[in-house]
Amino acid sequence: MTPAELSRTVRHAVCRAVEDGALRVAVPETVRVERPRPGGSGHWASNIALRLAREAGRSAAEVAGILGRHLEQAPGIARVEVTGPGFLNLTLADGSQQTLVRSVLAQGPAYGLPPAAEPCAHDAEPCAHDAESRAHDGELRERVWGETLARMGARPAAGERLGVVPAPDQELAVRLGTDAARWALLAAAAHDRPRTEGLLVQHERNPLFRVRYAHARAHALARGARALGFAAEPVAPVDAPALTAAVADHPAAVADAARLRAPDRLARHLEAVADALLSFQHTVLPVGDEKPSAAHRSRLALAEAAGAVLAGGLSLFGISAPLHL
Repeated sequence: MTPAELSRTVRHAVCRAVEDGALRVAVPETVRVERPRPGGSGHWASNIALRLAREAGRSAAEVAGILGRHLEQAPGIARVEVTGPGFLNLTLADGSQQTLVRSVLAQGPAYGLPPAAEPCAHDAEPCAHDAESRAHDGELRERVWGETLARMGARPAAGERLGVVPAPDQELAVRLGTDAARWALLAAAAHDRPRTEGLLVQHERNPLFRVRYAHARAHALARGARALGFAAEPVAPVDAPALTAAVADHPAAVADAARLRAPDRLARHLEAVADALLSFQHTVLPVGDEKPSAAHRSRLALAEAAGAVLAGGLSLFGISAPLHL
């Protein structure tokens, strides 16, 4: 079950509770799920009960208990617990990892992207090559942020300015190229000056290189598997909690970056996906005389899902995702 599917499941539980008269509230348009905070449990958590408590005229714990009884009957949820003042903590049923991977592979780089986003970086508008942009380096960064946030589905109010710190110089794209320039402008928080050093160096210290290299490695693993006569298929659980969580968190990371007007949050998320994939990649293909098994097919499927996440995230930034590096 993906985070988006889980969010809809929790919202449906609110609808059911309203329909049977257990709660008297307006059903929210969206319900947010996130990783449990300290003191929580399970795979995911939601504060929806705290949001509805005042309107319902009940304590958050009571609201959470009502919603929990509906959620316990939902397919894909193994256990529901209420912690703290009324947080819903949800443990997914066995097989949820395979379901997640199948969903990502079916959607490809579009996984987690808003409906209007186009998962392709090659038609992105060039960064800073025109004379007007070079003349106004402060406006350049705001323009790049605005384009990226629009791809994420964020629509600023009329006349709203992002107020980001200007770009470091007027020839950024000329010096770094479009991809590295866009990463520099987007990966720094709005109040920070973009860091440009080392972005052209193919080294693990370069975050842009790590993200693009991890994407290329996912495709290399797929090519290696084809040479060995097998393909990706999520048929067995894979012991890779960090990578699984990073892939599952992608829709929320995109949504948070759009909601908070903070593309740098997505950059940090892509780095986390890349690091988890690079640590995991050595387990994917058979070694020596080892024969391909269901475990290898499932590991490859998770690696390909991570590659799709990286491709989709880079596309939102307008940065290309090469298949070879």
